[in-house]
Amino acid sequence: MTGKVYLMSIRPKFAYQIFTGKKKFELRRSIGVEIEPGSKIILYVSGKVKAILGEFTVGRIIKGSAETVWKTIKQFGDVGIDADDWPYIKGARRALAIEVVNPIVYNRPIRLDEIRRVIPGFMPPLSYRVLYEGEPLYELLIKKIAKR
Repeated sequence: MTGKVYLMSIRPKFAYQIFTGKKKFELRRSIGVEIEPGSKIILYVSGKVKAILGEFTVGRIIKGSAETVWKTIKQFGDVGIDADDWPYIKGARRALAIEVVNPIVYNRPIRLDEIRRVIPGFMPPLSYRVLYEGEPLYELLIKKIAKR
């Protein structure tokens, strides 16, 4: 695999839009973790779902102020970004738009309680974080994903 693996928390509405191909970019405030094109983003769906449901490959990355990112992605036409997405990055000095490529829904969700049986006290990231080879969560996810 090219690039890194990231775990990203996302609300159910936006996960559904990604998995159905409607949403072509995911907006995020920059938290100092550099996301690389070609990487894999594993989606933890928050809310009532509380499970890892799938993944996508990172395409283009657009960085800048919230306003710059918003204006740039709007130039691509209908990319599934609407007014519900704007408040998340509004006012951010550094924001990014992550192009969604090849979204995949797993055959079986990996539920939060299942993760916590292996990693007691596990808390999903508020936004996103890198998963490092060898750490328990990475190993759990990679093994589960490989079985699909």
